[in-house]
Amino acid sequence: MGHLAGKDLYRTLGKKIDSLTTRVPWNNTLYEIFKELYSPEEAELIIRMPYGLANLQHIARSTKYEPGKLQKLLEGLCAKGLVMDIWINGEYHYMISPMVIGIFEFTMMRTGDDRKSKEWARLFHAYMQEDDLFAANFKRHERVSPLRALPHEGAIVDEDHVEVLDYEKATAIVDRAKKFAVGICSCRHEKLHVGEKRCAVPLETCSTFDRAIDYLVRHNFAKEVSRTEMLENLARSKELGLVFCADNVRQGVSFICHCCGCCCNVLLGISRFGYPNALVTSNFIARIDENECVSCDTCAEACPIKAIDVNNSNHPRIDETICLGCGVCALRCTTGSLKLVPRKQRVLHPETTFERVILQALERGTLQNLLFAEPQQITHKFMRGFVGGFLRLTPVKKALMSDALRSSFLEKLKSRGR
Repeated sequence: MGHLAGKDLYRTLGKKIDSLTTRVPWNNTLYEIFKELYSPEEAELIIRMPYGLANLQHIARSTKYEPGKLQKLLEGLCAKGLVMDIWINGEYHYMISPMVIGIFEFTMMRTGDDRKSKEWARLFHAYMQEDDLFAANFKRHERVSPLRALPHEGAIVDEDHVEVLDYEKATAIVDRAKKFAVGICSCRHEKLHVGEKRCAVPLETCSTFDRAIDYLVRHNFAKEVSRTEMLENLARSKELGLVFCADNVRQGVSFICHCCGCCCNVLLGISRFGYPNALVTSNFIARIDENECVSCDTCAEACPIKAIDVNNSNHPRIDETICLGCGVCALRCTTGSLKLVPRKQRVLHPETTFERVILQALERGTLQNLLFAEPQQITHKFMRGFVGGFLRLTPVKKALMSDALRSSFLEKLKSRGR
């Protein structure tokens, strides 16, 4: 890779980042983003690194870098959010950050005197103004997103008698956690610098829990807070009518985003670009009791994705094809005529982060890179091409994502990693 320079180097870096869990279509703006964030030396290291988690010794063998120099480069990349370092079994393991959740969020969460937030915001905003990023990840009706909507407590009909699981409750997620951190919302920070933040919502809302806070706090992307402060953060966001978007897993939820319709890029992916699967819904859906509704239109104004129509009928109409089941509308309803009710069919949320990452990569055609993670090995390169072609076959992908085969498929992959 040493012969690559200039745009060729960053184009190769783009191919590497595009091969992770989030697809990243190439264009001139992405080139400008990469050139701004990665030095040529850092870009070359990322290109040579394994696709998945690896310790320093493993990366040194794979990349042929001298360990001392490698450690220094990795520390610089982690400080910028371009690589994640995770403490496992007494040592750090490193993983390349995907675009989402990763490069964009960590860059716009950075604090300190060296940051160039306005320029980063301009570049990311320009990249996300087109629907290419959403199309690359959701135009084939992919079902696995990194985020899912949480139903607001107090918005569910007959809440004392309707089953709401702990992983669906923001307060239960906080109750289970031991450590907490709050950081700057990357989307709101981006919109602030490009003049499109239309809300009065504070920047510091992004909530992280337990093991995930270690990386963020060490690298100044967030600050540790108490359980009380975290609960106050949730209460404030509920009062402001924000959507709670959590880690799309049932066990070990690591974050909750506090999202508004004007700033959140995921919500704009639905309302502006028309990709409802950019955010996985909750297991609830909004329902109006027309006998109680007074057609005040408050619910339509509150909905962050414009899923409620008031123009063509005497009463508001909910577009159930895009309703998130977040409950923001129900919290604003003054008559109590609008509530969340259980969906007819439960939404399938991955059990763990491992499961989400595997299923997300399978949907996006990049699972082979996690299975054969060494970019420099000829055998791994061959197997990536062979297995990738097989997994891209529509019948194969449908079978592996089906209820019938999914559990056994994931169990096989888990046993492979033990």
